[in-house]
Amino acid sequence: MEKKTVNILGTEYKIEKKAYKDEPVFEKKRIDGYCDSFQKLIVFCDLDTFDRWDDESDMTKRECEKEILRHEITHAFLTESGLADSSNPTDGAWAKNEEMVDWFAIQSSKIFKVFQELDVL
Repeated sequence: MEKKTVNILGTEYKIEKKAYKDEPVFEKKRIDGYCDSFQKLIVFCDLDTFDRWDDESDMTKRECEKEILRHEITHAFLTESGLADSSNPTDGAWAKNEEMVDWFAIQSSKIFKVFQELDVL
């Protein structure tokens, strides 16, 4: 994927796919993507460049990259909705909860398919 720009609730976010070695934060934080709401930037790892993915098929890597991207886009939507920082400051903001964001990212394509089938978009 080339660098792209998407509109997230009226805010333009750049999306970049980067090689593992070209993004130090991947190794430092043991992550494969991130959403920087201050820079309005979403970055995800090109899994072809990450040696821990060497034994995986191209199809598996592409599907995982899509899931990573959906995950980070979900973070952007929650942030731009005003939900990220003050959703529950005592135990950590629920809108930044990785399990919840994963749920949305993993299930969103299935939900969207049902919406399309029912013509409710």
